[in-house]
Amino acid sequence: MFEWEKKTILKKIVINIPILLLLISVLNEFDFNYLELKIFSFNFPFILIFYWSLKKSEVLGYGYVFIAGLINDVVVGFPLGISSFCYLLICGFASYLRHITLRPNLLKDWIFFLFTISVINSLMYSLLVLFFSFELDYYKLLLNLFFTFLLYVLFGYFFGIYHRLVFGRMNV
Repeated sequence: MFEWEKKTILKKIVINIPILLLLISVLNEFDFNYLELKIFSFNFPFILIFYWSLKKSEVLGYGYVFIAGLINDVVVGFPLGISSFCYLLICGFASYLRHITLRPNLLKDWIFFLFTISVINSLMYSLLVLFFSFELDYYKLLLNLFFTFLLYVLFGYFFGIYHRLVFGRMNV
């Protein structure tokens, strides 16, 4: 009986790894400042939310995405709701792509991801500058956008392996 309970708890943890990664990534707000690489940063929650909203939307529920956005706002110091709004827009873009795509392809997803994060970043930073008078370094924002775009393929590959191992070949 105890072994069976261990397996179900472990199975629930393994299935919920994307949610755990999302919460850890918004709490940590990591980039590579620890390694003195101040120029290299990327937005891991964007990659995670887009991929899982596109491939298996029930893994990351919209409620978790919204709460993760609120946590991100508190950690980063943005006005409450900005990140939640942007994260939910990413879910909307991914849902749109999922419904119009006949044959999923990582390259096509990658190009649409560039369009998505460009629109989302433009909207988010326009709101922050126009309504909340934030000072932004546009050079760092463009580098963040570039590295986020490049790393989508790498993380998409690893998430695809995880997806096949945990959920099988369905909806890959």
